[in-house]
Amino acid sequence: MSGTTTAAVRLRRRAAGAGANRWVVLVVLCVSLLLVALDATVLHVAVPAVTEDLRPGAIELLWIVDIYPLVCASLLILFGTLGDRIGRRRVLLLGYALFGVASAVAAFAPSAGILILARALLGVGGAMIMPATLSLLRQVFPDRRERALAIGIWSAVAAVGAAVGPLLGGFLLEHFWWGAVFLVNIPLMLVSLPIGRILLPESRSDGEGPWDVTGALMAAVGLFGVVFGVKRLGGGEPAASPLTLAPLLVGAVLLVLFVRRQGRRRHPLVDLGMFRRPAFSTSVGCIVLAMLALVGLELIAAQYLQLVLGLSPLRTGLRLLPLTVAAMAAGLAGARMLRRFGPRRMVCFGFCLTAAAVVTLTAMGGTDDAPLLLAGFVLLGFGLETTLFGAYESMLSEAPAGQAGGAAAIGETSYQLGAGIGIALLGSVMNAAYAPGLAAVPGVPSGASAQAGHSLGEAYQVAGRLGGATGAALRRAARDSFVHGLHVTLLVSAGLLLLGAVMALRLPRTMTCGEEPLAGVPSPREAEKPRVSA
Repeated sequence: MSGTTTAAVRLRRRAAGAGANRWVVLVVLCVSLLLVALDATVLHVAVPAVTEDLRPGAIELLWIVDIYPLVCASLLILFGTLGDRIGRRRVLLLGYALFGVASAVAAFAPSAGILILARALLGVGGAMIMPATLSLLRQVFPDRRERALAIGIWSAVAAVGAAVGPLLGGFLLEHFWWGAVFLVNIPLMLVSLPIGRILLPESRSDGEGPWDVTGALMAAVGLFGVVFGVKRLGGGEPAASPLTLAPLLVGAVLLVLFVRRQGRRRHPLVDLGMFRRPAFSTSVGCIVLAMLALVGLELIAAQYLQLVLGLSPLRTGLRLLPLTVAAMAAGLAGARMLRRFGPRRMVCFGFCLTAAAVVTLTAMGGTDDAPLLLAGFVLLGFGLETTLFGAYESMLSEAPAGQAGGAAAIGETSYQLGAGIGIALLGSVMNAAYAPGLAAVPGVPSGASAQAGHSLGEAYQVAGRLGGATGAALRRAARDSFVHGLHVTLLVSAGLLLLGAVMALRLPRTMTCGEEPLAGVPSPREAEKPRVSA
């Protein structure tokens, strides 16, 4: 047996071993994803305790909350493509280590500045972990049927992490200090790091040429500027503000230059030719539209439950829990639906079901209707996850195996951008529909009306200061205006979702199944070919 054939057989055995342990690999990757998803929401309930202990200023507090998703979204493409070049497992394990160290620093942070730095490092670790988990699934599950099931489990775990974060944070705060919400990461990372080193297979692309460091930095800084500007818009900051407009413009220019640079390079960082594939570009567009239509709506729904219906934060979380449970069910059933109906009908169905749920929720009023909310949230969760599952699976399957990390990073970046734009867009729609209803409340001064028009929470504060019949009238008008604004926002969301259903018609009709060769592993026929020396 020649040396070439022996090496090929050794590679085949390694690939077979990876295949035999692929479900164990899935468990390890899902634990990684769970930690990242938890950390995105677990701090929300700890903000009051952090404020009381560290005494951050208003800007510092904003950065404590926002720096993690901001840094994570900005670096997804950088680390996704780096993993394609130097090894996805290597980047994932480095992400584990950094996540654990940053969690320890955050837990014992003596000041707001140190906590901001630690949260930024957590964002870096999250950006290393997220695309690596999805791209490793692409490699470990070459058969599309099994990969669809694995992605369904992966997406269900993401839904669990986002929902469990506030509940876990609340439990830890009742028994420990606020730093415990970060300490929970450390034992899991201490277990995941050695297990991942032993069980996870290494994979990388066969691409030639150097890694485009300049292009990676352009993408990172450009995305940081765009996401930062979008977040400020979503927070109600004026679009003409220099701190909003400048990052948006600089970020957009850098991203345009990044695209042009990749088109000219012989060995691009991201193969933009993937976007010429209708299934890939359509899947990315569907992810953006789904998040754009829904994430701002979820934020408004939480305000409706607490401020209009008067539910406590815990009861609000429990009311929203059916949405997460339905999303988990859709993720677990997604592989079977994809095989039976194909990507086109599955994603179209998901968009239409979500639009129907949104229209159903327009029946919400000023009084609690628990059965209506339950039905609406269940349909919403199932429809949204069905849409995202079909879009993610189609996007990942259309990408070349060697570009799995870059494709996963593009998908995750689209998710983050869609979420940020959705908060800004739907928040603007909500404010435009809400504020006019408070302009002419009898007995309320114009200055108080203008302040009450900023948000329902501020309207309640103004009403409390006014007191008496005038305060009660303002409170009632604000509540009615908020419900009206919610209905308008729901209808706009439904229109965006139906637009997504039309867009999904470009997806393939059927799910083309089959086993793909692992990157870097020659096929048996190729291994048997003798190598001719030059």
